[in-house]
Amino acid sequence: MDVMGDKATLLETGRFAQPADREDPGAAAEEMRHRLAAEAGDVDAMSVLGSLLLRRGDLDGAESLLRGATAAGDRAAANNLGVLLHQRGYVDEAAGWWRIAAVAGSAAAAHALGRYHRERGDEPAAEYWLKQSAEQGHTLGAYALADLLEHRGDVGAELWMRTAAERGHREAAYRLARVLDKRAEREGPGEDGARPGAGVRSGGPGRPGTGARFDVAKAGLVRPGEGARHNGARPGSGVRSGAARSDNGRGDVARTGGGSGSRSTDARRADAKRGDGGLSLTDEAEQWYRQAAARGHRRAALHLGAILERRGELKEAGRWYLTSAKDGEARAACALGFLLRDAGDEDNAAVWWLKAAQDGDGNAANALGALHAERGETQTAERWYRAAMDAGDINGAYNLGLLCAEQKRTAQADQWYRRAAYAGHREAANALAVLLLQGGDAAGAEPWFSKAAEAGSVDAAFNLGILYASRGDDAAALKWYERAAAAGHTEAALQVGTARLRDGDERDAERHLRCAAGGGSAEAAYRLGTVLDARRPPAGPPALGEPAAQKTECEEWYERAAEQGHRRAQVRVGMLAAGRGDVVEAARWYRLAAEAGSRNGAFNLGLLLAREGSEPEAALWWTRAADAGHGRAALRLALLYARRGQLTEGQRWASRAVELGPAEVAERAARLREALRQELTA
Repeated sequence: MDVMGDKATLLETGRFAQPADREDPGAAAEEMRHRLAAEAGDVDAMSVLGSLLLRRGDLDGAESLLRGATAAGDRAAANNLGVLLHQRGYVDEAAGWWRIAAVAGSAAAAHALGRYHRERGDEPAAEYWLKQSAEQGHTLGAYALADLLEHRGDVGAELWMRTAAERGHREAAYRLARVLDKRAEREGPGEDGARPGAGVRSGGPGRPGTGARFDVAKAGLVRPGEGARHNGARPGSGVRSGAARSDNGRGDVARTGGGSGSRSTDARRADAKRGDGGLSLTDEAEQWYRQAAARGHRRAALHLGAILERRGELKEAGRWYLTSAKDGEARAACALGFLLRDAGDEDNAAVWWLKAAQDGDGNAANALGALHAERGETQTAERWYRAAMDAGDINGAYNLGLLCAEQKRTAQADQWYRRAAYAGHREAANALAVLLLQGGDAAGAEPWFSKAAEAGSVDAAFNLGILYASRGDDAAALKWYERAAAAGHTEAALQVGTARLRDGDERDAERHLRCAAGGGSAEAAYRLGTVLDARRPPAGPPALGEPAAQKTECEEWYERAAEQGHRRAQVRVGMLAAGRGDVVEAARWYRLAAEAGSRNGAFNLGLLLAREGSEPEAALWWTRAADAGHGRAALRLALLYARRGQLTEGQRWASRAVELGPAEVAERAARLREALRQELTA
């Protein structure tokens, strides 16, 4: 039990709001006046002087005065006598005096008596006395009652916690804010699987990782993939080991990553949930965090910083993180490190991560490990990852697995992934499955993919889809693709959209393709363009004086894909530009596609150049296209050489066109070849 000598409790009514300064002549004179009055039998003076001596630690001098005042019926003296006896270890006798004072109407004594009964397990008696104290306006009584009711799961806890917070109790303000914050998360819809509700930021600086993926076009081929980064998982194409993170959730503070100027998803969803005074739950929680933080509550300052960072108010967030970190909150030091890292100040970020790691923060140790790994200092990185594990952060084992996998230490990677996976780390389970798959153990990989996917790993769900697709089980593959797509996985949305197109469900296909294209998939943007393009009515020739047509939505999606290097989209954008008469733009896109290896781009570029009179350069691009298997390009070359009188070369390209097709090209090429043969033998 804490000492009952809290200023508000010890001095009862606040008659001595400021502690006496023994060096202050005025205070010394006041004390002498009370002493003279007490010696003359003044009960109030005895009570006040006893309180002063008790606060000073002079228990012997205080006891006789307090007993005298108590015998005369002073309830404040009875309460303070209980405090004195409690300090001396006479707890039961102290409770007796508190009872006398509480019955006489002392709210402070009722609070102390309630805590006494709670410590002895008598919760009904504790609730009775704490309620007596709280109803008389005693702040500590209201907080203690709220704590008792919350422990029992009683709905009345929040009311009394709010009462204590409104009366200035900083811990009550913090705990009320936590209740509101958690309710906002619970009542809002779930977000993507990447950062659920409570966690601050997960991980340190990005670094190349290891992973594998199936080539969707060639199911069954396992090859090294883009791998993992310490920055958190991002949707990718193919099986991969997820992202190294320094925490599944940093402390218990909500954080979604780097700050942005707009409100985060959970902040927006909480706006619909209104609390008292018309504030959203999140805004009301922020209000109470701010109140507690202003009174020096370091965890409240940490949470307030996280809320502000999510909202993009990085400067103020940094100030609260700094305040909390200076007060000894390791998680705030870690959060401040991430804020500095995001601002490009890795050196100062490392200073705060080091401070947090030395104070036992596993997430900071992971961040330091990631920083050193990025710099190629693998031994130092490994040391910090091990420190993270020693601090109880299982992400340390996962990151060690990634480090070993990068170094081709497969056996050690397997060991660390398993350790993290058995502890419930879903991305480690996914990474372990990838490792097994790379080793040819598809049967061993599947259960780990399933375990990770069921635990919420979006990458694992997508990987399962690819695994089933490689076996020809399209129905099972689609189920997992749909699950990953629903969680925001870009490539999974593309696979679902493609499947819907095959099934003829164009509307659902468009919805999924839009999701994937919006997530950055060039292939999805191209396919969405083709869906929208097919709906367009055929464009007639422009009327005289008619302004140039605006770009359609399908062309905008083609361009988005083309700008990401999608060759077929580049060819299509070129064709649309040529259709508008913009030869320069068309040639630019055709050339980009051709130089990237597109035979259609090379063929179309050749056509454009031939029309512009650059037949020699056109022949070069047709040759490139024909060598890549383009039948029409081969036919064009045959006609070109026939016109030039190079009959043998023309016959050779005509034969090549016959081989390449398609049917109408092969037919024309065969006739041309025969004519050239006859000409040569004439």
